[in-house]
Amino acid sequence: MNVPSNFPLSTLVKASDTAARAIPPLWPLASSVAVNPFLGQATETLAQVGARLGRVGGVPVTMPRDWYNTRITDGTITDADLIGALKAQDAADLPDLAALKMLACSNAETPTPQPTVADLAADVSGIDWPGIFADRFGGWAAGFFDQGQALWEAPRRRGAYHAWRQNAAHDLTPEIAGLKGFAQFVSDTPDTADGAQAQAAGRLGLSNGALETYLHQLLFSLGGWAQVARYHLWQAELAGGSDDTITDILTIRLLWEQALFEQYKDQIVDKWQMVKAAHAAPVLPDPDLTVNTILQEAWERAAQRDLAVSFAVPAPFTYDIRPALQAAFCIDVRSEILRRALEAVYPGIQTLGFAGFFGLTTSHKGFASDVDELRLPVLLNPGITSTSQGDDVDADQTARFKARANRAWGRFKLAAVSSFAFVEATGPIYAGKLVRDALKLAPNEEPAGPAPRLDPALDLTAQTDAAETILRAMSFTNNFARLVVLAGHGANVVNNPFASGLHCGACGGYSGEVNARLLAGLLNRAEVRKRLAMRDIVVPDDTLFVAALHDTTTDEVTLYTQDCQSETHSSDLEKARFWFMVAGKATRGERSLRLPRTKGGLDIKSRSRDWAETRPEWALAGCKAFIAAPRHRTAGKSMQGRVFLHDYDWTRDKDFGVLELIMTAPIVVASWISLQYYGSTVAPETFGAGNKLLHNVTGGIGVVEGNGGTLRAGLPWQSVHEGETYAHEPLRLSVCIEAPQEAIIDVIKRHDGLRALFDNRWLHLFALDENGQMAWRYAGDLKWSAIADVSEHASEIVTTDQSLFRTYREKCL
Repeated sequence: MNVPSNFPLSTLVKASDTAARAIPPLWPLASSVAVNPFLGQATETLAQVGARLGRVGGVPVTMPRDWYNTRITDGTITDADLIGALKAQDAADLPDLAALKMLACSNAETPTPQPTVADLAADVSGIDWPGIFADRFGGWAAGFFDQGQALWEAPRRRGAYHAWRQNAAHDLTPEIAGLKGFAQFVSDTPDTADGAQAQAAGRLGLSNGALETYLHQLLFSLGGWAQVARYHLWQAELAGGSDDTITDILTIRLLWEQALFEQYKDQIVDKWQMVKAAHAAPVLPDPDLTVNTILQEAWERAAQRDLAVSFAVPAPFTYDIRPALQAAFCIDVRSEILRRALEAVYPGIQTLGFAGFFGLTTSHKGFASDVDELRLPVLLNPGITSTSQGDDVDADQTARFKARANRAWGRFKLAAVSSFAFVEATGPIYAGKLVRDALKLAPNEEPAGPAPRLDPALDLTAQTDAAETILRAMSFTNNFARLVVLAGHGANVVNNPFASGLHCGACGGYSGEVNARLLAGLLNRAEVRKRLAMRDIVVPDDTLFVAALHDTTTDEVTLYTQDCQSETHSSDLEKARFWFMVAGKATRGERSLRLPRTKGGLDIKSRSRDWAETRPEWALAGCKAFIAAPRHRTAGKSMQGRVFLHDYDWTRDKDFGVLELIMTAPIVVASWISLQYYGSTVAPETFGAGNKLLHNVTGGIGVVEGNGGTLRAGLPWQSVHEGETYAHEPLRLSVCIEAPQEAIIDVIKRHDGLRALFDNRWLHLFALDENGQMAWRYAGDLKWSAIADVSEHASEIVTTDQSLFRTYREKCL
């Protein structure tokens, strides 16, 4: 074994682990959630990350200069925004305002990655070695990571490295392409991944300084496959274990580099020495990157100025009397439009915002299913288990038999022999279905089934503890209405591999009705309410909690009244259905203004059944802010479906435990969503999933463009672009919290990861004052800076805003 003498094996192992943690995880399609593509670089600033990703992948981290110049020219970005962004930089030799404007008119240099050995070999041989590797590795990885799509399971018993060796030792494609003796080379590699890494590093002559970005580059070049392996490590560590898959595939990539280097060494050795020296150099942003990040921050300050003006507009109403209806929605930005429309329908309606899993971290088994659905944020482990298995054994068995028959039929369609004659033999059987689907006549069915229940059930004390914790986290401890609706959300679409990405991220990529139904059942229990009253949370006897599901594609709300039969509330439920219907219609009308090819909201419902529709909804495109404050700070103000709204009243938060929960869970999840949209917009070739029209689902894990190659992660192009213009504006999230500054700083002090997000401005943080105004900006290093008063700007729009509100409510009624 040829181990480099300038560093021990432990150094290589540590460098491999560091490279692995620089890669974000990718959840499988069945339960996909948004992931921050810069997750491994949160301890660095945007400019520093631009330098790092430019070296390893040639990745831009901001929009082109003309994007910002257009906004400077039209007045969106003001001189004050540019000056503020300049002052916020911690760098030397910054341009002045005039020079910055001049630079905005010029083009920045496009980042160029350092070449790998495969790139150098391709240059001298004329053979596309990076493409050949992507094809061979992708074919093997699709089988190894398969989650049930393949008819024959690939061997996995001894891990990724050993499985690949077994495959590659018999794969003659590299040799046919020109890589001499590759199968024998693979057979002669060490039996352990660590040993093979050491051998390859020794043959390539890697130095300690070059390891960090070179190993990162090799994993980065694997695209989504490395992210799937990182997901395996994430899940293992969340459960208290470990997983070597990602370092195994790094070893595989290193061995390909070694094999190519040994064949082309004489032709590429001089250039390879230069590449190694470049990787050993410090990662520092150049002036172009610094200017780009200044322009990005200036644009974000312009958006924050508009947000501050919105806060300065007086709220049109408050909730001093008992509401006619209370509806708690997920904080998802899509709920903002429906909440605003619902409140406009009738002044006595109050809405609340809370994370869509409603505080219940459940591992759930659906009706007639043994699959564990983790309906909770991916940052957490399940705390309870639940099931929708009912007492009707016959119905359960019938459903299971039907599911098995469907699976068997599906496998028959794909089997090696029957698949060839399947279309000709059974085509007429599908004629009706083809017509129905082509005409968008397929029913839009919401998740139903028996009411979920905890299994095993919690004792009364545990139930009461859970109910109290959730209600206090919602700042919802008094003035309960007769009818309280707990609305989870989900999407109902067809022919869409990314369907789970339209569901509730807080529910792990599943729809939110299970969590809502579990909580409604818990809060309707008389014994729980008696215990809550002893803890100063008095729920009136006539209050009924009803679970619901908000379909974000059609904006229809389904009430699960079968879970809680109540004759005394029939009138309340009838009114609620009417209010939801009117609000849904208004919401569809507003959403239609952004969606392409719509007819004033009339065809929104049919879009969800259109198997050719690439944009059934915009999901969270456009998200720009997170607000944790009482609802009356934002009620009646149009946030345009771009803001996460979390109800929070700090005066009810003893010891600021709820504040800490909000800052370390929902805000972090929202940052993942925001930064996924950001990355998929500024660098779609790297952080986006490509074109939906070219997608093929691979292994049930993700998608590739075409018939193989690199797995694509992130959002499809159609999710951030409407064909002519961008549907998403890449802004880092602005977090606004109404709480004492000292309490916010105390939370930041206790959580290094959270502090990194704010200190490096992956998130912008603002504190609201006692009047609900954006009064202080977090300046980093646990310090605040005051914000100029914007109330004079608010006075210009308050009359218009209130007039629109009154007109909107009258039209809905």
